[in-house]
Amino acid sequence: MWAMAEEGPKPTQLNMPLVLDEGLTKQMRLRVESLKQRGEKRQDGEKLLRPAESVYRIDFIQQQRLQFERWDIMLDKPGKVTITGTSQNWTPDLTNLMTRQLLDPAAIFWSKKDSEAMDWNEADALEFGERLSDLAKIRKVMYFLITFSEGLEPANLKASVVFNQL
Repeated sequence: MWAMAEEGPKPTQLNMPLVLDEGLTKQMRLRVESLKQRGEKRQDGEKLLRPAESVYRIDFIQQQRLQFERWDIMLDKPGKVTITGTSQNWTPDLTNLMTRQLLDPAAIFWSKKDSEAMDWNEADALEFGERLSDLAKIRKVMYFLITFSEGLEPANLKASVVFNQL
């Protein structure tokens, strides 16, 4: 039997869930429907919610001294999710979401039918995660558009971001 040398105290980790914001998702769907009913076009540059998209949010329980550790994504069946951050501190009853407010890069996670492993666009997802540490400093809440594909829907996703508390 062997023992590893202690590396010193491990940082405290904070797990912050991405939570489906049903109210905002519904409000954005109503916007799409009302434009259709009135035969109107979207505002120039406006991002309309597609049927496979839902609005999620993270409420930062701490804003300072956060270091991105990892995405914690679980899909209970094969499929793909694309997580896109928004730069808007959002009040959709007052303002519409604009395409320029969608952040690049997006984080994409998927699992295949006969695989236990979760695949992801690692470099982009890590870059996006690291930006969240900076964004947390200036906002208490961050909104995301999550696109579900290949048969997934919100009920199939459990997602959070894990930060080290510095």
